[in-house]
Amino acid sequence: MRYSFKNDYAEGAHPRILETLIQSNLIQQNGYGLDDYSESAAEIIKQKINNPNAKVFFVSGGTQANLIVISAFLRPHESVVSAATGHIFTNESGAIEATGHKVHAIESSNGKINSEDIQKILDVHQNKPHQVKQKMVYISNSTEVGTIYSKKELTDLYQFCQEKDLYLFVDGARLGHALTAETNDLTLEDFGKYTDAFYLGGTKNGALIGEAIIINNESLQEEFGFHLKQKGAMLAKGRLLGIQFQELMKDDLYFDLARHANQQAMKIKKAFQEIGCEFLCETFTNQIFPILNPDQIERLSINFDFYVWKKLSEEKSAVRLITSWATSNEMIEKFINEIKNLK
Repeated sequence: MRYSFKNDYAEGAHPRILETLIQSNLIQQNGYGLDDYSESAAEIIKQKINNPNAKVFFVSGGTQANLIVISAFLRPHESVVSAATGHIFTNESGAIEATGHKVHAIESSNGKINSEDIQKILDVHQNKPHQVKQKMVYISNSTEVGTIYSKKELTDLYQFCQEKDLYLFVDGARLGHALTAETNDLTLEDFGKYTDAFYLGGTKNGALIGEAIIINNESLQEEFGFHLKQKGAMLAKGRLLGIQFQELMKDDLYFDLARHANQQAMKIKKAFQEIGCEFLCETFTNQIFPILNPDQIERLSINFDFYVWKKLSEEKSAVRLITSWATSNEMIEKFINEIKNLK
């Protein structure tokens, strides 16, 4: 079986999570997220973002989080702005559109968007009420191509959204990887201050399943539970999610796991650099996109699995390689040895 660099959720869960699930298995708890573990996890998260007024909700996956947040926050005639590479635009099977909301896509070479990009969309939607009304900006950090937002970029976006009466929502499926990247200057507390809502992804960072939605904008909090229930996201055994986030967050295991994934990816990146390889974009998270020729791709594919991300020409394609919290040094060394043979 080929070792997979296709994603960061090929493994199950960190052993600490499994151990705690077993140890707590016969302890009776309230359902629907009212268990001790979920309440404890929510309190830890609120402390870490330094926002005691935030509300925390746990759901099972990223697409579910995106769909529920966007459909809950927007009125029927309102729309959301996203990078063209954004998960809600490319990889969610039209989930947002299925709720009746248009997604406006912005082309971006590095997966990020800025206020100038958004303003162009606002400018061509002035014929109210005949056109949909933009009400939300959706970004992901890290992005679908592994890049990250700086503090200035995030604060500029938030200020712009405040001025234009737009919500700013951050997809944090890989937020741990963004915050532990060597070039990062944002903190978790910044996301509690400069967003209306965001989520912390567990699925791609050591949990079996689960994302923690954090709503900072108090005007959007009160009836969010109704949306969770209506969309089938309110688990009777909510403890399964609460336990996982309690373990991940209580002593920063979440960030240790993300940092490990980033470090493993950077080892691979360095090996490609040493053979003169170029990259689709510059990344410092657990996703890298080296540009290879067909022969190199075929040779690496013998023992390793990964996606061919984008065909650039007949002789060049960018591949996507993702490391995880569980990627071992042994596998990294084996992969690097094969990279060296490509030269």
